[in-house]
Amino acid sequence: MKYPLMRNNITKSDRTSLINFLKKNDKLTQGPYVREFEKKWSKWLGVKYSVFVNSGSSANLLSLTLLKLKYPKRGEVIVPPLTWSSDISSILHCGFKPVFVDIDPDTLGMNTDKIIKKINKNTKAIFLSYIQGFNCLSSKLLHIIKKKKILLIEDVCESHGATFKNKKLGSFGWTSNFSFYYAHHMSTIEGGMVSTNDRLAYNNLLMLRSHGMIREMEDESRKNKIINYNSKLNSKFIFEYPGYNLRNTEIGAVLGISQLKRLDKNIELRTKNLNFFLDNLDDSFFYKDFLLTGSSNYAFNVVLKDKNKKRFDKILKNLDKNGIEYRVGSAGGGNQLRQPYVKRLIKFKNFNNFKNVEHIHFYAFYIGNYPDLAQKDILFITKALNEGAK
Repeated sequence: MKYPLMRNNITKSDRTSLINFLKKNDKLTQGPYVREFEKKWSKWLGVKYSVFVNSGSSANLLSLTLLKLKYPKRGEVIVPPLTWSSDISSILHCGFKPVFVDIDPDTLGMNTDKIIKKINKNTKAIFLSYIQGFNCLSSKLLHIIKKKKILLIEDVCESHGATFKNKKLGSFGWTSNFSFYYAHHMSTIEGGMVSTNDRLAYNNLLMLRSHGMIREMEDESRKNKIINYNSKLNSKFIFEYPGYNLRNTEIGAVLGISQLKRLDKNIELRTKNLNFFLDNLDDSFFYKDFLLTGSSNYAFNVVLKDKNKKRFDKILKNLDKNGIEYRVGSAGGGNQLRQPYVKRLIKFKNFNNFKNVEHIHFYAFYIGNYPDLAQKDILFITKALNEGAK
């Protein structure tokens, strides 16, 4: 592909950092560099605590496992059908009932008023996904969930650095989840982060990430109480919860520390690219009324205005011809309600209840945006799109 979804996300300086680390260290499993990365990430995001894990999907799973500890009798979690599969699968794995809400076209995230209509006495959390760098959080939603004492879990995997009222997304919720996959705003190759301001949640996350072992905790008072209560166990091997092994490595942390240094600059370049892309996209055929305030673009979203399958296929054919990579359906391949893992467990008869997600599923796709895209590259891409639509 002439224009892949991502390129040059691991730089020479990243490689130099790794080489220098490997020359001096032979312990590569989780250690001091992981803790350093977690602290630097927390400072960048504006939260108290962060836990580095092996993927954004693992971050999602840990957040829902935390929710299970808080609500052992389970309940409902409101979630969008347009998201990555692990948002929904983590809800299912942890025994909660997913309740789906349609999106707004201008943010690709859940519609606030529709979320509020779905809230009831069984609602334990709202799992917001910030799709492709757009913000869908609102003051109205924050007010309602505070009033009703409903937890907010933020999926910020595609939206590092996006803001609401000049505060970074991922700093509003009970927990927030990030991905450092290769194609995202910054990369540890594979990796993710869970962030929180809740000290109890943080210590539980430390345990859950590492088999449920209490030795991972930073709460010494709580740790000693558990040790004293379990006096016949080796204090180094007390498993408080049925946890996982979702740890990352020192190598991932060294990469993360290196990449974090240029994250803000990369976000600035991605945002500049998006504005130039939209300026040159033909609004006769393509939807362009996205809410850009506070956005931190992950990829160029291309949404056909009309339900014109012939035109849509012609556009894709022209992209293939010009070596431009794309993903149909936007985040997660479109409507997750159409996926086998959901259809086996939940029966949906009327997809028209999710008209906006359905339109994205059949008539939208995204194209890679990355910091080293030049304006001439973006003009080449928009020309291919505009010509394909005619």
